[in-house]
Parts: sequence; C-alpha cells; structure tokens
Amino acid sequence: MALPSIKLSQGIHVLHLFFQVDRARWAALLPGVSTAARDRLDALAKKHSGPAAPRLCSYANVGGKADIAFMIYAPELQQLSALQRDVELAFPVGALRLVYSYLSVTELPEYVTTDDDLKRMIQHGERKLQPGTPEFDAAFAQAKTRNDEYKHYRLNPELEDWEIMCFYGMSKKRDLTDNWYMLDFDARKKLMASHAKTGRKFAGRISQLITGSTGLDEYEWGVTLIAHQLDAVKEIIYEMRFDEVSARYGEFGPFYINLRLQPVDLWEHLRL
Repeated sequence: MALPSIKLSQGIHVLHLFFQVDRARWAALLPGVSTAARDRLDALAKKHSGPAAPRLCSYANVGGKADIAFMIYAPELQQLSALQRDVELAFPVGALRLVYSYLSVTELPEYVTTDDDLKRMIQHGERKLQPGTPEFDAAFAQAKTRNDEYKHYRLNPELEDWEIMCFYGMSKKRDLTDNWYMLDFDARKKLMASHAKTGRKFAGRISQLITGSTGLDEYEWGVTLIAHQLDAVKEIIYEMRFDEVSARYGEFGPFYINLRLQPVDLWEHLRL
C-alpha cells in the first residue's frame, strides 16, 4: 500500500538521529558485511547530497553520547520516514542502537519582519528616508528582496556543508513571573530582535537553522548550528545567554557535537 503524501502548508520536515554502534556485534560480522553496509549508506548519501531537500547528511558524534549521527531533510513526512528506514536498513541487523532522535519542521518565526516594519526602519532609521520618494522606494525594494530571501531559506534551508554540526533542543519557560507566554506580542518581538542581533555578529562563522517542534518532540524548537570551529559554537551560545530571552526565559536540552563525514570517511574514523 502506498503511503499518503503528507506535506506541510509551508516548510519541510527535519529529523536528527543519533546512534551507538554495538561493537561486540560489529566485531562478529562476517567478512565483507561492514564494507557492504558502508557502500549502501554511501549510495544513499550520494543520492540525497544536494543542498536542498530531500537531503541526508552523515556525522561522527564527538563526546560519547553517540557514535553516528544523521540529519535528514524532506518535504513530505512519509519521505522523511522512508529515509530514516533506509538509513537503519543500510546497517547490519542489531549493529546500531538509537540513543536520541528529534523531529521538527522549518517555520517562519512569529516575529518575522513585516513590510510595515521595513518601512518604519527605512523612515526612522539611520537614513531617515521619506515615504513617496524614489530613494525610499528603492531602499524598500532592496530590503523586501532581502527579507523575502530570508523567509524562503528559513523554510527551505540550504545549510553550508561545514565541518561541525551542533544540535540541541530549546524551550521557553513558563515559571511563575518568568512565563514567556504571558508576555504580550510586542514585548516578545522586541526581546527576540535583540536576540537575533547577537546572532548576526557570528555571520560567516555560524550558519544556523531553528526548527519548530511544539507538539512534535520534547522541546519547542530544535537548534542546529553549523560551524568551521568549535570555539565559534561555544562563543555564540555563551553570548546568547546574556540576552534576556535566554538568561530569563530559556531552557535547553542536551548538546550534541558532531563532525561532518561522508560514509567512507565515517567508517575509517570509527574503525568499522
């Protein structure tokens, strides 16, 4: 029976998977079985290696929480599920143990910049251009193009294929007076604008994807940080925590640090 096509009204599905290798089972494999598993995974990764979904990225986890990690992007839910099964079936039966998974979807933030926001910034910002003038119209057209591109890639990410991937879950507090959801919209939007400003300081060092998971997994968002160096990951998370959004309202899940490796390099790295 064919699975139904299940798409989001906007955006795509994202799945993070973390596995440990059963070394005892792996050591008992017959000759050639490990190589065949590597080749199956390599073929699957190459089939889904483009910058846009459907996409499959393989990693070696660092730190001992897992051995192997995968990040899967797919526009359809059943396609995401099929790719998960393909990854699992590429390995010998019983050789992997799932230690953590996280399901989320790409989404536009509630506080995304609107056309009216752009016009106010152009009129009252540094340039102070007046509506109805050619200069104002040109500035607005440029700003709108940038904002539309931001929204497109927020929903349809094409993350850089850099060396490090950090993943963690995050929620907003509901503790007594520190209840994010009791703040009015304007207060939340102002706080998030400051939070985003901190993140922009790391342009060129960090590429990030924030995915929504309310009702889908244990936290409200999944945070994926792509970087060249580990200190960039440490610095952005440290600095972000001085923002009121994190310092007062943020709750964080476990952190997973991973090295981007293609299957052939993954096998060599893990000595499989």
